[in-house]
Amino acid sequence: MARLSEQNLRANAALTPAGPADDVLAVDAWGHGADWVASVLASLDVDADELQAATLFGLPGGDLRARPVLSLHGRVLGTKPLLTGEGVSYGYTHRASRDTSVALVTGGYAQGVVRSLGNIADVTISGRRHRIVGRVAMDVCVVDIEDARPLRGSDVVFFGDPDAGHPSLGEWTDATGWSAGEIVAVVGGRAVRTVVA
Repeated sequence: MARLSEQNLRANAALTPAGPADDVLAVDAWGHGADWVASVLASLDVDADELQAATLFGLPGGDLRARPVLSLHGRVLGTKPLLTGEGVSYGYTHRASRDTSVALVTGGYAQGVVRSLGNIADVTISGRRHRIVGRVAMDVCVVDIEDARPLRGSDVVFFGDPDAGHPSLGEWTDATGWSAGEIVAVVGGRAVRTVVA
């Protein structure tokens, strides 16, 4: 699920553009939903043609005061022990170096979780960071939760606001070589979008 913060969009729209204006409504407002973004900007009497996308959407490269508008979430489907030497996901690209526990979480490449993030990127569950292990599958991925015991249905944050302790979108750009705009456009186009206050 892609959560869209209306509060952050409104606050970011008030920031002075840090560079030349972009077409912020292109590519479905960079995956944020063009109709929703246009309606929020209209309610603020802000001209979309005068805004920089990185600042408006809180992406890396924009105004440092801008907060991310889009965060990507999943949920824990279940947990199980993983013993030393056991592998997870397709091709067993990850084998446990010690006895641990793993969680199966919703969110895979069909929802915009880039496949190359397996064994590289972290998620946050209950305020703790945990590594995605093995290959990212179509609709799920596996996370090494070590000694944590999240409940089924617990929120999983793939990326969000670093000030809240979430992995940042910048971590995804560094790991994948994709631009922040490419990532949010793909995520916003594939995940279910929900607006939050």
